[in-house]
Amino acid sequence: MRLKTEINVFASLPHMERGVAKVLGGDPKGNNFLYTNGKSVIIRNIENPAIADVYTEHPHQVIVAKYAPSGFYIASGDVSGKIRIWDTTQKEHLLKYEYQPFGGKIKDIAWTEDSKRVAVVGEGREKFGAVFLWDSGSSVGEIVGHSKIINSVDIKQTRPYRLVTGSDDNCTTFLEGPPFKFKCTISDHSRFVNCVRFSPDGNRYASAGADGQIFLYEGKTGEKLGSLGGEKAHDGGIYAVSWSPDSTQLISASGDKTVKLWDVGSGTAVTTFNLGSDVLDQQLGCLWQKNHLLSVSLSGYINYLDRSNPDRPLRTIKGHTKSIQCLTVHKTDGRSSIYSASHDGHINILHGENEGFVGKGHSNLVSRMAVDESGRLVTCSMDDTVRYTDLSKSEYSASDVVKMDMQPKCVSVGPGGLAVTVCIGQLVLLKDKKKLFTLDSLGYEPEATAVHPGGGAVAVGGADGKVRLYSVQGNTLKDDGKVLEVQGPVTDMSYSPDGAFLAVTDEKKVISVFTVADGYTEKSEFYGHHAKVVCLSWSPDNERFATGGMDMMVYVWTVSDPDKRIKIPDAHRLHHVSGLAWLNPNTLVTTSHDACVKQWNLKN
Repeated sequence: MRLKTEINVFASLPHMERGVAKVLGGDPKGNNFLYTNGKSVIIRNIENPAIADVYTEHPHQVIVAKYAPSGFYIASGDVSGKIRIWDTTQKEHLLKYEYQPFGGKIKDIAWTEDSKRVAVVGEGREKFGAVFLWDSGSSVGEIVGHSKIINSVDIKQTRPYRLVTGSDDNCTTFLEGPPFKFKCTISDHSRFVNCVRFSPDGNRYASAGADGQIFLYEGKTGEKLGSLGGEKAHDGGIYAVSWSPDSTQLISASGDKTVKLWDVGSGTAVTTFNLGSDVLDQQLGCLWQKNHLLSVSLSGYINYLDRSNPDRPLRTIKGHTKSIQCLTVHKTDGRSSIYSASHDGHINILHGENEGFVGKGHSNLVSRMAVDESGRLVTCSMDDTVRYTDLSKSEYSASDVVKMDMQPKCVSVGPGGLAVTVCIGQLVLLKDKKKLFTLDSLGYEPEATAVHPGGGAVAVGGADGKVRLYSVQGNTLKDDGKVLEVQGPVTDMSYSPDGAFLAVTDEKKVISVFTVADGYTEKSEFYGHHAKVVCLSWSPDNERFATGGMDMMVYVWTVSDPDKRIKIPDAHRLHHVSGLAWLNPNTLVTTSHDACVKQWNLKN
């Protein structure tokens, strides 16, 4: 049976790089905004950013996406120089046209106000920009006049059309058209030009650069009108500017960790928004959409700026910017929270809104997480540590870190504060945040582990396609001498919540379920995945379990009947599923390398 209904998408944040501007797109009606992360374009509702849609058809990393002024199409450009123009009105986002204007990264896109012509700029090998008809790809002019990468482009939204570009050669160029022809080069900036934008009424345009300057020019002639803020607009480089709908004001985002609101007529800053003191608080993008003022921090956090309280945003959207590696769900006081951890060590808490832990956590990829019975999140990471974090406090503790001798791959928790960690070549038994016992010289490479809910037994899966059983005796782990065979190298394993079954996934696309009561002799096998199965999770009712694979499939299996299954194809399109957890017997949560968290309703 196929399942089509995902109930919620908790979208990733924008992918950010230090010193690189992030272009935010806004829809002409003012309801949505757009940004990119990895191979995805994320469309979010500006009033309620929890409403999100993710477009995943680019085969390469997408850099920028912009709505056509009609609102019916979006043009998105990727690192390979491909531009895709696709439909926004239908859920399927059908592709209308695809072009390759040049070979190399596309950094910015602009449309003419009639939605008929598109300009793209970036890091081409033979040219840095192109302007063409949206429905045929035929050229409508040449973007010339720069000797280096073009970072930014904009087109005047009133006739006569004008086009302006900003480049790493410290210059802007001004073009007239269509067809667009080079008019002049302007070299007022002393460093890279990061952003050029026309005012909505077309009377002026602004250019902003790494020199902290913002210059204003006449929209029709390109004649210089002056600068904002006198000598310098910001103490740091400026990455983005965005005009108010009435063309009288604009906001600018800077590496000095502020956003400024300017009165264009007087050239002075009306408000300075301070967004923090950490390097991650550098401001790399901004968008003025209706009455919303948005900025993006280097952390990926999206800030809704508050004019009446410039030191504290109205709201900050948090989440993941990097691929998610694992997740778990924990219920306190009847309320479920989803904990997910990503490639960069960031752990996110999702209960309605995204939150993070306070303080310094893992410094590298978090490979596995679980919550023990005393409400502590136990996580293991490639930074060679196992961390215990008290969920009632929502902050990291510097003292609750256990250093491992080898890199940990997996951790499983049991009753009474027990935890077992699989490291490269060894097993480590922990109790109450301390190492009790280490078993090495195993004779096989352990990959995954599961502690029985009763606490006495520990199963360990190896790269040799075998599962070995150990028992916890006092402060040691003892090999029981019992070996279970599965089809291939073990990738994940888990006991059912009641301890009746042990499920094991392997690289040979098979899930094996052993019955614990008869000494693990009875085994059922579940087939369906087309590629390596990487994660599994038991339903709270012990009757079903879910698996995710490299085939981008999620299956929900029924223990008593291997033929009865629910299939979720393309759970995270073009990305394999990295983690699964159950909120309740009818709701499954999935995570993936697309940095998104999805919730699925399994009620049929």
